[in-house]
Amino acid sequence: MPVDIHFNISERKILLRIIDILSVLGMLCLISNYFSFDYFTITKENWSWVLVLIIYLSVFGTVFELYDLQKASRTEKTLPNIILTTSTVVLFYLFTPYFTPFLPSNRLQVVYFYLAILFALIAWRLVYINFISKPRFFKKVLIVGETSNIETIVEAFKKADPNYKIIGFINCEERQTSSVKYKGITEYPPEDLHRVIQEEKVSEIVVATYNAEAITPDIYNELITLLEHGFPIKEYTQVYEDMTHRVPVQFVGKDFYKYFPFSRSNKNKFYLFIHRILDMLIALVGTLVGCCLIPLILLGNVFANRGPLFYRQERVGKNGETFKIIKFRTMIKEAEKHGAVWATKDDARVTLFGRFLRNTRIDEFPQFINILKGDMSVIGPRPERPQFIKELAEVIPFYETRHIIKPGLTGWAQVKVRYGASVQDSLVKLQYDLYYIKHRSFMLDANVLLKTLSAVIFFRGQ
Repeated sequence: MPVDIHFNISERKILLRIIDILSVLGMLCLISNYFSFDYFTITKENWSWVLVLIIYLSVFGTVFELYDLQKASRTEKTLPNIILTTSTVVLFYLFTPYFTPFLPSNRLQVVYFYLAILFALIAWRLVYINFISKPRFFKKVLIVGETSNIETIVEAFKKADPNYKIIGFINCEERQTSSVKYKGITEYPPEDLHRVIQEEKVSEIVVATYNAEAITPDIYNELITLLEHGFPIKEYTQVYEDMTHRVPVQFVGKDFYKYFPFSRSNKNKFYLFIHRILDMLIALVGTLVGCCLIPLILLGNVFANRGPLFYRQERVGKNGETFKIIKFRTMIKEAEKHGAVWATKDDARVTLFGRFLRNTRIDEFPQFINILKGDMSVIGPRPERPQFIKELAEVIPFYETRHIIKPGLTGWAQVKVRYGASVQDSLVKLQYDLYYIKHRSFMLDANVLLKTLSAVIFFRGQ
């Protein structure tokens, strides 16, 4: 069956990283051969110079969101991030001469170095935007499932991957009481399955149903035939999780245990020991930095917040046990005199100085004390208030599952979405929290920390 060329999300991210590195190294080789440039040369003896440059490109490219596929496909988003990445990479490279070349006496060498990296990244990313992220590389997908799911599925996939195109839908139910009325989605009759695959050059079928028994025998047999011929057929929840990095708890039924093979790291004593050591080290550094900032925060609090510097609030931690969280106060006094209220974007109760503390995440610094005490970890689900947990657990399935690990100062949900001002927002955050618990590892922890750094740099604090 003929199919278009396409790249999956992971493949595109790997492609971006590899070609970023190759284009930069290629440009540096080019200018060293044709210009008076000898600051950076690629030889066997200088392998460490190349390794450090690759590490800096990868780390700061992640921090400045060069590998966010939504931004990578838009010129106006990508170019500023390339400039930030290049500037930071060159700055760090110049000021780590133990691992990199010593500063050249001719400062023009630094300009060549900077411009080579900048132009290499810009040239390659323009190629990516104008060719690889165009429709010819879209992955075309056909949904087989129930009509009740279609809108949620389409929206989730559209947000996760701009190159993942759902071209149609086949209702698998025996009793078809309604047809799909959704923008850009065509409903095809079951007998057109093979024709649609051929004519639309479909790359993959996604089966989206709460109950596999609901699939009609005819469609079931057609799917088996396609599978036997090597055609990719995937289950919706797994595709959803792989693409969005969220666990779709709203689609999990009585066979819930299939969807929660939680990470071995949650019980791995070595991982937990190293995790706790790193928690302590980061918390000690954070506490020291927080102490240095207190005089300035105290001054801002006197003039702008006019009230207590700290506030304590009851939160739910590991295994449902409560503790008192500590934060710098960002709201007006008696902000909840009428009872607990959801925090929202542009909350009127937040003071001007409090908004600055939130955007920079400085208000979170006192929580390093909670980490030292063992109530929290650096990374984990954000601790919620008992009143809200009781409300959310009644309407969101598996909500209290997030309490099987310690809550965190930052977390996968915090770096992916900003506000949780409703039950729907809390459902999305729970999906991210469960993904973290399910895939917990040193690599995912490092990813969270890098994305947290991005959130601080771009003032996306909550």
